[in-house]
Amino acid sequence: MLVEALSDRVYLAAGSTDMRKSIDTLAVLVKEGFKLDPFSSSLFVFCSKDRTRLKILLWDHNGWWLYLRRLEKGKFDWPEGSNKVTSITRRELRWLLDGLPIKQRHAHPEVTARLLL
Repeated sequence: MLVEALSDRVYLAAGSTDMRKSIDTLAVLVKEGFKLDPFSSSLFVFCSKDRTRLKILLWDHNGWWLYLRRLEKGKFDWPEGSNKVTSITRRELRWLLDGLPIKQRHAHPEVTARLLL
């Protein structure tokens, strides 16, 4: 089960990533390629060339989590481009993992509750 509660932000590595890469290589890609801190409490999401597999890298106070999601049918709706990183919300990540486009035109907008005095 994905530990979303541990993460502050979600970053997608646009384009494709070689799925043979392990934790250390993905962490270097985050640091050197995207100029982000792999030890932050963020999720870093990578997609295979055929868009059927995702890897999610997460640092948790004393070790790494590396999640793998493989679709048996269909493909992930993944942003194109190379060497770019995109920030998305955890809600958009859930849509992506469910096989939906990141931008849902028919979704209810997020509402921030206010206390009325």
